[in-house]
Amino acid sequence: MGGKNVIYAKQQHSSPLQPADVQKKLKDMADKMFIDGTGQYKMNSNERQKFKESGLPFMDAIQSGSYYNTELQDIKFTCKRKGGNLNRSLSHDEWSQTVQLEPDVISMSFIPISSLLSGLHGSGFLSHAINLYLRYKPPIQELHQFLEFQLPRQWAPVFGDIPLGPDRKQQSSASLQFSLMGPKLYVNTIPVDVGNKPVTGLRLHLEGKRSNCLAIHLQHLSSQPKTFQLLDEPNHNVSHLSADRRYYEKVQWKSFSHVCTAPVESEDDLSVVTGAHFEVGDSGLKKLLFLRLHFSKVVGAVVVKIPEWDGSPGLAQKSGIISTLISSRFSSAQKQPPRPDDVNINSAVYPGGPPVPTQTPKLLRFVDTTEMTRGPQDSPGYWVVSGARLFVEKGKISLKVKYSLLTVISPDEEMPGEF
Repeated sequence: MGGKNVIYAKQQHSSPLQPADVQKKLKDMADKMFIDGTGQYKMNSNERQKFKESGLPFMDAIQSGSYYNTELQDIKFTCKRKGGNLNRSLSHDEWSQTVQLEPDVISMSFIPISSLLSGLHGSGFLSHAINLYLRYKPPIQELHQFLEFQLPRQWAPVFGDIPLGPDRKQQSSASLQFSLMGPKLYVNTIPVDVGNKPVTGLRLHLEGKRSNCLAIHLQHLSSQPKTFQLLDEPNHNVSHLSADRRYYEKVQWKSFSHVCTAPVESEDDLSVVTGAHFEVGDSGLKKLLFLRLHFSKVVGAVVVKIPEWDGSPGLAQKSGIISTLISSRFSSAQKQPPRPDDVNINSAVYPGGPPVPTQTPKLLRFVDTTEMTRGPQDSPGYWVVSGARLFVEKGKISLKVKYSLLTVISPDEEMPGEF
């Protein structure tokens, strides 16, 4: 902010003057106009008249008091003032004394708004929030819920807690076999519980030294959002096993192990997943794999949007009629546009999960280990897992995950969305 008085010179192509001559004429004009407030030089009335007669009108001839143009020997001079009193009768010295009272914008530069917060207490959190908003651009009316969920995410169990191999008790009872001469797939039936922390993703994983033990892993927030309070219901928090044989699907041979593909979800729309485990049961002479989920209720929450189901993007053909019906029912009607690759800012030793064997595990042909997650890149950015189901696709055990949008609002607040 301030004032500016500038003389611009533009030489036409037809001008015979050399650059040094143009520079000298520009300096002479500047001396005539500017060196009148320091006591070194000041034009009298006769000099002003000569200045006009030479074709260079002085400031009293400036149109509108802000700029004027004149041309001399094919050189176009433009004098422009900005800020201060633009009265055309004022000399440069008189004009400069009015700048403080009538300043104007003379230059602008754009800087990150977060740079204005340098040194302030808590500025790091605010800068992070601003960067998240600029990167993901969530709906402004849901910004509060979005920011509440932008906490570090981690997988449970953590890599250090994963057993190197299934114990003997599990090997003798919890296992599946899909053909007569095929290998056994052991099943880790130990429950995975994340406490009162929202779950944002699921994955199937092959554990053990030989990668022959099927386990369920949960991605969750590292801490609980302040407004997202979960209430555990001990008597109703574990899903029931489905006895409907229509959901029992073979993986390879009909006479061997099957998978229960029934959707696992709570009857309460305000309940979300906080734990999971596998269970191996019997159906006649066949082994049957069940997925069981643990639920907790969100206190004082409302449903923002109808829940959505996501499945593995790499597989398409279903192996059974029930899977086809369920997938067509729960899949989104419109194909979502491809999203950019996620940027992993996790500083963990293994941010992408436990290290995988150098050789492809043999049992990987029976298990789809695609991670099913939703994060800030999935608008509006605060999805939580509220259900899941196993299904068989191209001879592989896969996952479909149900996501819900819940928010806790006070009585004087409006709903952030429409149900």
